[in-house]
Amino acid sequence: MPRVPRVDVGGQVYHVINRANSRQTIFKTPEDYRHFERLLTTAVEEKDMRLLAYVLMPNHWHLVLYPRNDGDLGRFMQWLTLTHTQQYRARTETIGYGQLYQGRYKSFLVDTNQYLLTAIKYVERNPVRAKLAGTCEAWQWGSVYRRLRGTPKERQLLAALPVDLPHHYRAWVNTPEKSEELKEVRLAVAKGKPFGTMRFMERMVEHFGLEMTTKGRGRPKKGT
Repeated sequence: MPRVPRVDVGGQVYHVINRANSRQTIFKTPEDYRHFERLLTTAVEEKDMRLLAYVLMPNHWHLVLYPRNDGDLGRFMQWLTLTHTQQYRARTETIGYGQLYQGRYKSFLVDTNQYLLTAIKYVERNPVRAKLAGTCEAWQWGSVYRRLRGTPKERQLLAALPVDLPHHYRAWVNTPEKSEELKEVRLAVAKGKPFGTMRFMERMVEHFGLEMTTKGRGRPKKGT
């Protein structure tokens, strides 16, 4: 099956996900999570990347990134995944055990409007949907914890959003998504389809040659 073309241009928002190979658990202890967060912080600072939201799960992670320049996304992701793999293998004394991640990361473009909020909510609610935490802020390894419980220094990891978060953010993020919203985001994750209004999707598909991502069921709601 042909691969979805890799889009790597600045000024666009991307939902990025990577999973462990064979669904193995890569975050087993608090130190495993802290180690990845330290690398994430270094990558954000050294690669000048805007991180809008993230969550670390036992066998995968989600990032919402807003690169400034063309090629920034690829350079950021290459450094992060390669460095994490090398240091993880060294820390756990598993050098030579094969690849840590299942392959190249997946990403899809996200519209910078209400659809971005839907994508962020999807990312940040992962631990609650997986029944790993009772509330989003109770899961330490993600952007909700940093926004609501983190120190000023910890909150600096997160960049300003191009759209305002809801005023009652805690209540909003802890309110379950509508089934249709979940279905649309999951389809974008599975196919790499641009996530946004019909106009946004059609513009991105045409400009970046993403026609194969729109085949089959599921289309964004119409909008402007």
